Amino acid sequence: MNQDRLARQFDFLIEVDKLKSVQRASSLCDRSRLENSAEHSWHIALYALTLAEHTNRPIRIDRVIKMLLIHDIVEIDAGDNPIHGDHDTAQIEAIERAAADRLFGLLPIDQAQAFRSLWDEFEAAETDDAIFAKSIDRVQPVVHNLEADGGTWPEFNVTRDQLESRVGLKVQRGAPAIWQFLTSRIAAYFGG
Repeated sequence: MNQDRLARQFDFLIEVDKLKSVQRASSLCDRSRLENSAEHSWHIALYALTLAEHTNRPIRIDRVIKMLLIHDIVEIDAGDNPIHGDHDTAQIEAIERAAADRLFGLLPIDQAQAFRSLWDEFEAAETDDAIFAKSIDRVQPVVHNLEADGGTWPEFNVTRDQLESRVGLKVQRGAPAIWQFLTSRIAAYFGG
């Protein structure tokens, strides 16, 4: 047994427990409270597992789930930056890259490289697995907001056009049938 390897793995696991304290801008479906980033990561992994048959790409669901479980770990340092929020995207990306260096760097080198590679792949959204993972990451907040009668959309002054450009295009890349399914519900919410 490699004591140093285990110590580094536990250091990482203890540090990422902080993800449970990162509050997101999205509420739970019942609007009882805002969700945290750890809950979001678990929920979208379950979304991917459940909805994988609706992708338009050949995916490896195990890789997709791995990406989704680690994609928001950087929010421990960077916080949640909602897609409809007002922030400097380049600055947030730099903060998230530094967070990825720090957090994944806690792991033994082989795991650090593997996790960082998956995170980078997710962020680039160029492979079939990452495109589907990114699509599903965008679907869950839409569903939550629809279930919560608009949820946090009014707070961010979200319009139907913004949803289409900021969310719909990404969902359509990896899961067009899912976006088509949600479109009528989005139209009903926005009154059209």
